[in-house]
Amino acid sequence: MPELLTATLVEDAARRHEGVAAFNVITLEHAEAIVAAAEQGPWPVILQVSENAVRYHAGAVGPLAAALRAMAAAAAVPVSLHLDHVEDPALLRRGADAGFSAVMVDAGRLPYDQNVSQTAAATRWLQERNIYVEAELGYVGGKASQADSAHAPGVRTDPEQAASFVAATGVDALAVAVGTSHAMTTRTASIDLELVKALRERLPVPLVLHGSSGVPDDELRRAVRAGITKVNIGTALNVAFTGAVRSQLEGGSGDSARADVDPRGYLDAARTAMTATAAAMLRVVGSP
Repeated sequence: MPELLTATLVEDAARRHEGVAAFNVITLEHAEAIVAAAEQGPWPVILQVSENAVRYHAGAVGPLAAALRAMAAAAAVPVSLHLDHVEDPALLRRGADAGFSAVMVDAGRLPYDQNVSQTAAATRWLQERNIYVEAELGYVGGKASQADSAHAPGVRTDPEQAASFVAATGVDALAVAVGTSHAMTTRTASIDLELVKALRERLPVPLVLHGSSGVPDDELRRAVRAGITKVNIGTALNVAFTGAVRSQLEGGSGDSARADVDPRGYLDAARTAMTATAAAMLRVVGSP
């Protein structure tokens, strides 16, 4: 199926009052697992690459983007590409050249006025190239660069300020702080559903939930019903990946010396585990 624009997947989900899942990709096994899970539904899916993941690949965004675009073209379901949590202006430009149809401009750690000015400038440049723009307002916990709790006073997204932010920047979607944290390995996060509803009523753009790996299934369903559209998932896949690799290596993958060193055995187990995790999350997000 031809690769679709992220704008199409997000806006279609918003019109249907449903969710669309966006999974973080680090390795090709991540992407293969995500697409395989989406094809089980079938569900549309967004493959997203963070600035941290690009840094892991020695700063080379093009090769990974080319591989993901090839996977999207071969998939039996709608697949789009998104470049996530971008703080480096140079990466915005390289991501656009690499074929990402959406970018998250991450200036959320800056004071409000600087967030507005930097996001507005990046948004103008990206939208001139038909790239869908997501930004963040408020504090979504768990970032290494920030120490505040996601539940501290004043860190959640204020609906009136968010409306001003969207109007001033022209962004297409907004990541909101409603109680979740990045990098959670337990599913214990509690979402402020009344705040989600208030943001949905006040804002003209789709809402994005970061840190969704830490949200229990029922809570995630309620968040989508309350107004969340794009649901970002990363850590849950890494938990499945690492657990499968650890189990495979600790349990032994065979009697031969080759089995002890051949990565295909434990990477296959990791991919299978991630496929199961992604499918379970897609059932929740895609069937609220």
